[in-house]
Amino acid sequence: MLTRKQHELLMFIHERIKESGVSPSFDEMKDALDLASKSGIHRLITALEERGFIRRLAHRARALEVVKMPEEATTGRARQPFKPQVVEGSRPAAPPAAMQVANDAFDLPVLGRIAAGSPIDAIQHERERISVPASMIGSGEHFVLEVQGDSMIEAGILDGDYVVIKKGDTATSGEIVVALVMGEEATLKRFRKKAGSIALEAANPRYQTRVFGPDQVEVQGKLVGLIRRYH
Repeated sequence: MLTRKQHELLMFIHERIKESGVSPSFDEMKDALDLASKSGIHRLITALEERGFIRRLAHRARALEVVKMPEEATTGRARQPFKPQVVEGSRPAAPPAAMQVANDAFDLPVLGRIAAGSPIDAIQHERERISVPASMIGSGEHFVLEVQGDSMIEAGILDGDYVVIKKGDTATSGEIVVALVMGEEATLKRFRKKAGSIALEAANPRYQTRVFGPDQVEVQGKLVGLIRRYH
């Protein structure tokens, strides 16, 4: 699932390459998306590349290749409007007794995907439920997200894993959190406070630590458990 800006940029690049055979410049992309600076384009390009939608061709200027298109573009289905919240609506403070499937397990909602790579938006509605050991669940509200990407592999979090998140808006430096970036993209990263800034740190040397102002990042919850399914 792409954010609105990521989708717009991917479609612009795709159409330009189809028309001229050459990918657009950063200035052209900035103007097309009505962004104030090229840094925003760089962030979107990086997100699309890390999610496998585009590829940068080495040793060639302005060389971008569209690898795949989003599902809604290929199936013709209408794209739903983006909602920035990772969790939508209110939920009970603790799993109700009706959701307890066994003495040692709770049935929690899987609310969508979260990027362990580049920031992406998480789906805001329950798509399934998953049994979670009671040992992972403390007080407060919890939910589950499916991990997409490989930037947290050195923390033992793999693509396709399910992370159990305790909802909250605060975190201690060093904790792994779900963070909302720039009010529109959610990502799973290690949270660091650095001299008045907030750093979102990957656990994979392929990905750079990204630093933001304190008003650009909102903590949505912190990691309390991980579930891995074997097929």
